[in-house]
Amino acid sequence: MKIEMKLNGRPRNFEIDPGDSLLDVLRAGGVTSVKRGCDTGTCGSCTVLFDGKPVPSCAMPAPRADGHEITTVEGIPDDARRLGELLVAEGADQCGFCGPGLVVTVVAMSRELDHPDDEAINHYLAGNYCRCSGYVGQLRAIRKYLEGAS
Repeated sequence: MKIEMKLNGRPRNFEIDPGDSLLDVLRAGGVTSVKRGCDTGTCGSCTVLFDGKPVPSCAMPAPRADGHEITTVEGIPDDARRLGELLVAEGADQCGFCGPGLVVTVVAMSRELDHPDDEAINHYLAGNYCRCSGYVGQLRAIRKYLEGAS
């Protein structure tokens, strides 16, 4: 079956099997930032923006993306660079496996929440797990990013 979506601002067509996940389609289409982590939608490493909202692409059937806008970290390079620099400055970015999913989630949060406190940030990021850096440095970097995004 064929689906069409706007991927990172550009129209794209994909030939898919109805049982494919969005993650599988994106990876087959050359999007390397989405990572297969848990395959249950709980780790955040495959998070993309679906019409601006963060969703785990491993748990989304690819046919649902037909006619929608999908944004990965490749589609938000300026935000990704800025947040990445802040994470590095705080010693909170290490292997990079979970980074792209974290970045798109933080960007969505910056657009959705006005001046969130630490509790609201942690709640919003509850589905993004990092095995390397720990969360204190990430939180410092995210706060700095949000202060500049306002």
